[in-house]
Amino acid sequence: MTRSFVLALLFLPMCALAQLGDSRLPITLDAEYGDVDGKSSMVTLKSLRLSQGALGIEADEGKASELNFNDSVWQLAGNVVITVENGRIECETADLEFSDNELRIANITGAPATFEMTRSGVEETTYAEAGLLRYDLMAGVIEFSENAVITEGGNQIASDYLVYNIREQRIKAQGSSEGDGKVKITFTPSELPETDATEGPVEETDDGDAPE
Repeated sequence: MTRSFVLALLFLPMCALAQLGDSRLPITLDAEYGDVDGKSSMVTLKSLRLSQGALGIEADEGKASELNFNDSVWQLAGNVVITVENGRIECETADLEFSDNELRIANITGAPATFEMTRSGVEETTYAEAGLLRYDLMAGVIEFSENAVITEGGNQIASDYLVYNIREQRIKAQGSSEGDGKVKITFTPSELPETDATEGPVEETDDGDAPE
């Protein structure tokens, strides 16, 4: 039996993730080394860097079915970093699906893969990690699986499977039939303001005046 919970507005919204590349913006790609297989049209790049608006991608190696972004799949490996506005993903490998000159789907693998985001005016950083991440940019949904954990401001959700709907600002956590199969939620109470132990009530004299 699996357990599932829907958690609305438990953490600060990750809306910055939705502000990614725009198909109207130019794509810049550079690498230290490139090789094109004339028979298969497979492209191999070393130490590549790709950017489009707020979207940035880095990897030790990248392979693509062809050198275009109209309809292609890019396989990245080694120190993969994907940045978005106020957000950052680090992983071992990633398969990126491009369509109409825009990144649509990112399938991410790590041990674990990590994601973190900051928001202007907020001190806490939203931090997540999992063995697998699947980010559907068009739907605005991120799926975390394999020991998934999302932490923010001392609050934490841990489960085998977590889904974050960016547009609805909603987290869905689902347990599994393996192990204890539980969704674990940890809340950390806010610290109460410290009181000065030297301060005490003011004693009154007989005439009602406070002592000097």
